Amino acid sequence: MTTKLINVPAWLAILVLSSTFAQQASPPPPGPEDSILRAMKVELERSKAQLKLGQMAAPYYIDYRVFDVDGRVAQASYGTLRTDVRTRLRLARVVVRVGDYKQDSFFGQGEGVVEAIPVDDDELAIRHSLWLATDGAYKRATEALAAKQAQLKQYTVEQPVDDFAHAEPVQAIGPLAKLDLDASPWLQALQEASALYKTDPEVESVNASLDFHVVNRYFVNTEGTIVRSGQAVYEVRVSANTQAADGMELGRESAIFLNDRTELSSPGKVVSRTAEMLRDLKEERAAPVVEEEYRGPVMFSAVASSAVFADLIGENILGQKPGLGQGSRVRGAFASSYKARVLPDFLSVVDDPTLASFNGKPLLGNYEVDDEGVKAQRVSVIEQGKLVNYLMSREPIRDFPGSNGHGRARGPANAPAPYLGNMLVTSSEALPAKELKQKLIDLCRDRGLPYGFYVESLARLRDPRALYKVWVKDGHEELVRGASLDDLDARTLRNDLIAAGDDPYVGNRALNIPHSIVTPSILLDELVVKRQSAKNAKLPEYPAPPLAPAM
Repeated sequence: MTTKLINVPAWLAILVLSSTFAQQASPPPPGPEDSILRAMKVELERSKAQLKLGQMAAPYYIDYRVFDVDGRVAQASYGTLRTDVRTRLRLARVVVRVGDYKQDSFFGQGEGVVEAIPVDDDELAIRHSLWLATDGAYKRATEALAAKQAQLKQYTVEQPVDDFAHAEPVQAIGPLAKLDLDASPWLQALQEASALYKTDPEVESVNASLDFHVVNRYFVNTEGTIVRSGQAVYEVRVSANTQAADGMELGRESAIFLNDRTELSSPGKVVSRTAEMLRDLKEERAAPVVEEEYRGPVMFSAVASSAVFADLIGENILGQKPGLGQGSRVRGAFASSYKARVLPDFLSVVDDPTLASFNGKPLLGNYEVDDEGVKAQRVSVIEQGKLVNYLMSREPIRDFPGSNGHGRARGPANAPAPYLGNMLVTSSEALPAKELKQKLIDLCRDRGLPYGFYVESLARLRDPRALYKVWVKDGHEELVRGASLDDLDARTLRNDLIAAGDDPYVGNRALNIPHSIVTPSILLDELVVKRQSAKNAKLPEYPAPPLAPAM
């Protein structure tokens, strides 16, 4: 991806009347609009009718995408606010495609131009910005198509699919989102939460932050699609760090992601959750270090399972087209797994962006139309362990010529690509949590192991944040620290996952692209748990300043 924010030169392109678009859509019927949408539509129609540079081919497709962002970000540490910033911006991304659906210019510098546009509702100013961005995108597209065709001549591998998929025009004008939440009580809660470092002299830091923002998305293209949608995301996050007596660095983090402010916990719960987190951190600081190596059954909570499936399944069911000259179907670990078993036969996976909630909990991955103007669709990806589908954007791959409504953009500077909406993992043989734990104990007893492991949460895929020994003798759990999980990969899920619980957890994630992952607890028949190889850090050379102010 080479698209980046640039300043398009202000000189005028040579514009000649042209009517060579692949599809000529009639003007849409009137509807509830605003200045941004009107400016986009009018300028797109003008570009569609007039854009052509000398002897170069006219575009066959143009789209405009605008992100209108209003946000509030704040952070507190040591009981005081460090930052409190209100952000207001609009960014437009213009894509011009030259060629045709079979082979076009969407390559390298031809992947579009991103431009900041006015935040005032001045239609003429917005149109002027879009005009300059369109001119720049067209010049890039003509150059990119020539470069792409030259590069393709170097390969003997035939490109088996089109560059761009056809899509039915969609018209969906939704309500605008507004940032109207009073942040004052939340700012106070951040300060109170971060001040709790005073309750434990061995805690090095407590940081609390909020990110409240709304994004109104606009999309129009020359196929006749017109979409406007708004989404609010409210995030509150608290983290704390300390060191054990041997210098091992320990950390905990708690976060809430919701798309409806009415569902947020009260500000006071941020403080109580932080206090609970610090108690957990104190317990972990005193916990023993894990032994050198363990090989045997490991159980993951539904929370930890969410992180496992996000990395090992979510990232590999995306229908990402390989680079030029590459013959594989997709990128990733499932490149050659179509119609093959990737999970046990009692597990299935669907992705359904049309769901707004699950068991009464809101889902961040809910949307009506994706970032390419394609209606969201429920997609059954893995059925009884077998991979039967990929999540698709409008960039085809072998055997998948069209989009299934999963073209999503990581912000305005990036082109839409296949991504998750709401991924749900279900089991046809779900076990109650108690039975799953008993199965862990029984397996360990049968193998002569004194204990198994239970992963309550993960900092990263192979880095447990909270790990417990589960003793076979009486089933009690003992917190340990300093472990890493070896050989936890897609093959492990396929071959060693032997049971799943009936306790689905909703994991809302706002990083890059808002999405949700719903997963149950799981039991792996065999996994290696070993001591971390990283060296412990040095303890501070002298104590922290006294909590009481100097007289």
